[in-house]
Amino acid sequence: MPPRIRKLVGLLAILAFLVAWAAGAVAIADRLPDHPAVSLLFFLVVGTGWGLPLFPLLSWMNREPKPNR
Repeated sequence: MPPRIRKLVGLLAILAFLVAWAAGAVAIADRLPDHPAVSLLFFLVVGTGWGLPLFPLLSWMNREPKPNR
């Protein structure tokens, strides 16, 4: 797959993932107990945790194309 197409597919996947992640975070946050410590811990995990699932996609997007023989 050419690098430009791979990056376009990756961009669309990242946008879809982030929309789903944010919607899930909001849905879960509405059900949390009303305590500041719980909210802090939840939003720390959710706010930093979105990047971990994206590492494989980002490495796939930035992989060098295989040379033609």
